Amino acid sequence: MPGLALAMTADRENVVAHAKAERRRFVRVPVDLAGRLFVPGDGREAKCKVLDLSPGGAQLAGEFVPAADTNIVLYIDGFGRFEGVVMRPDETSFGVKFNCSALKRERVAEQLTLYMNRGEVDESVLRRHDRTPTKGFGRFTRANGDILACEVVDLSLSGVSLKTDARPPLGEVVLIGQMAGKVVRHHEEGIAIEFVGQPAEKASTDRLPLTVVR
Repeated sequence: MPGLALAMTADRENVVAHAKAERRRFVRVPVDLAGRLFVPGDGREAKCKVLDLSPGGAQLAGEFVPAADTNIVLYIDGFGRFEGVVMRPDETSFGVKFNCSALKRERVAEQLTLYMNRGEVDESVLRRHDRTPTKGFGRFTRANGDILACEVVDLSLSGVSLKTDARPPLGEVVLIGQMAGKVVRHHEEGIAIEFVGQPAEKASTDRLPLTVVR
């Protein structure tokens, strides 16, 4: 049945395209890390401070601010070497969009999870919002790398409630979709998670790896 085969192929392509788009969007986590900046184009080099970090980029403050679209090399203590391009420079800081492989981004996500589980994220970045009842099945990744199935009970800008048999300890940081969150409560059905970092302008199941039940 050619029509069915074409439809299945199109569905697979849509799923792959959606997954790739999701991987490109990351929530940045406020950090306080030392770094070193190098500009290959003119040989300038200086110490810098990493203000926030995600698998896709960072915000920096340093001894000088390169122009937009400048190619740079960045060394971040505990995270390694990154190549990238300068974005949105202002008088005191600038963003960097990393040029790295999917494997490198996954590694950075793991490193950020470990960093946050050492308690180095400011609690003030956790925000509370009204939750919306949501029903969907998905998965989340624990700090030890275990990937566990779950069901979303409700969702807000600041967090999510999951139905799961797992009970990670309070304070453990987990990954769900492209978001990182801290386990803040155990309940009868599972766990409550507060998102860490700068929350999205709109919270929706599009940002979580879910099969939504309508």
